[in-house]
Amino acid sequence: MPARNTVTCGLPSSKVRYSKLASDDDGYIDLQFKRSPPKVPYKAIALATVLFLIGTILIVIGALLLAGYFDIQDHRDRTIPVLIIGILVFLPGFYHLRIAYYASKGYPGYSYDDIPDFDD
Repeated sequence: MPARNTVTCGLPSSKVRYSKLASDDDGYIDLQFKRSPPKVPYKAIALATVLFLIGTILIVIGALLLAGYFDIQDHRDRTIPVLIIGILVFLPGFYHLRIAYYASKGYPGYSYDDIPDFDD
């Protein structure tokens, strides 16, 4: 079987110089284990804030309609859906704002990576 003659950077394999690694070198550098600072997802936090505010307003309006504070005789059947939609909009906004707040304060277990971000 013929011997292989590999060429590295234009030099035949017999001309390439090799050197031994240090005995205490395990092949890793400290920099590869450092985490980069987290990227704050501003768009997602803004969307969560909007959802939180719209949900809060709809919950308040739905509760006032249900309590009879606003006198509506023609459309009584629309009070419960306003309350349900308010709750459905409020919950994801509150959830993501809570994660963003705890991540900004540095609580363990919370990170900006937990908030879905929009691809730029």
